[in-house]
Amino acid sequence: MSPAIWIIVPTYNEAGSIEQLLRAVAGQLSTAAPGDHRILVVDDGSPDGTGAIAERLGEELGVVEVLHRSGKGGLGKAYLAGFAHALERGAQLLFEMDADLSHDPLYLPRLLEAARGADVVLGSRYVPGGGVRNWGLTRRFISRGGCLYAQLVLRLPQRDLTGGFKCIRREVLEAIELESVRSQGYVFQIEITYRAVLAGFRVTEVPIVFRDREIGSSKMSGKIAREAMWRVPQLRRSAPAALARVAARKRTAS
Repeated sequence: MSPAIWIIVPTYNEAGSIEQLLRAVAGQLSTAAPGDHRILVVDDGSPDGTGAIAERLGEELGVVEVLHRSGKGGLGKAYLAGFAHALERGAQLLFEMDADLSHDPLYLPRLLEAARGADVVLGSRYVPGGGVRNWGLTRRFISRGGCLYAQLVLRLPQRDLTGGFKCIRREVLEAIELESVRSQGYVFQIEITYRAVLAGFRVTEVPIVFRDREIGSSKMSGKIAREAMWRVPQLRRSAPAALARVAARKRTAS
């Protein structure tokens, strides 16, 4: 029987943290979802050997798979590839999670429990009980400002729209026309949540504390920030159109 819970972890040059992360995630899920989970590492051809480390741990732990991609294609494309792989193998709940230990695996059972009453669960830095550690004022301003900008433009009540620690039900991903998602970087996270809200799914937020990475280098760049500025307003047109196409296909099929 295929596992129902899949943790999708995109990687590029995360050799310093990937082993610690995979062991911690496997440990948490061995208690929270024994025998019913799989960790999928989506590696974009990391030259530092991240993929090889994950393969070794897959042989040892028995719950890790590695999806090797030929080159660095962006966060959004890595997640879409991971979603497709997991859905084909019967995934019912899919988690997004960073590889750099910024997302503490200790929160996995909490998100899993919240998924009993929601379709999308966001690990949120900006609800009571959540927060960030080891960030300077500039980083805090950019992150919080980006979330507020998306909230305002898209008229969403969710407070942490750019976070990458979330749990999504299979039904959501099947309903929001993933093949038309073009966002990369942190806008990908905004777009997935926005489409889920527009489609009428239940979205809830669970407080987490985000810790800045201590190993490796950040993937944040000016290009990612610029994408957010022009892409978020565009979502107000493209996301409803995508959902309309889904509805039209359902009417035709029936």
